[in-house]
Amino acid sequence: MPGLAHPLLAPEEWNALTRPGGAGPLHWVVLNVADGPGVQPDPSCLEAAGRLRNAGVRVLGRLDSAYGLRDFGELVSDAHRFTDWYRTDGFLLDRCPADRAALPAVRRAVHALRTIHDGAHIVLGHGTHPHPGHADIADQLVTFSGPWSDYRWSQAAEWTVDHPPERFCHLVHGVPRPHLEEALRVARWQGAATVWFTDRTDRDSRVGPWEPLPGYWDEVVSRVGTGVSE
Repeated sequence: MPGLAHPLLAPEEWNALTRPGGAGPLHWVVLNVADGPGVQPDPSCLEAAGRLRNAGVRVLGRLDSAYGLRDFGELVSDAHRFTDWYRTDGFLLDRCPADRAALPAVRRAVHALRTIHDGAHIVLGHGTHPHPGHADIADQLVTFSGPWSDYRWSQAAEWTVDHPPERFCHLVHGVPRPHLEEALRVARWQGAATVWFTDRTDRDSRVGPWEPLPGYWDEVVSRVGTGVSE
């Protein structure tokens, strides 16, 4: 789950993640308090993150790389806050630069994150297929993030076949309910074992497509198989 709305704005949605059966298919949930960890601990987010961890779900703190333009010290400071305040299990390095030239900077950032949190689960949020060298840096790569209209015709980069599906994530919005099974097939064909499909779209200016739960959340929970985890 790439970024549910704040628990005060979406209490029912957060509760749905930890009800019986709700947490079963979840691989990880991103905690984004205020474009990062915020300036002080948030009791509502602390409680929500604790419930998820107690249910056996990884909680990742969202760190905005700003495509490599973010100050390294600010990034590390945010990571410390996520770890100290919310006991996160790792980090999503969002808007991560994807080209070859960015490899040294991304390696440096991930090394710092693993120093802060030994055993942290690190996801690089490229949103597209990066230079293959990025695959050796983190635990998972987000190689697609966008609308269903693009996803259904997308293709995986050839180099991805050298890595297991568990290394790749796809985040797709605007997936109509009748096309849910087709979307799952695309993920399997492209070798992505972690997915997030939602019928929400980016046309609603009030909230982003990732902030609400999908309208077919219960159906997704029941249909996700062993080949793809949500």
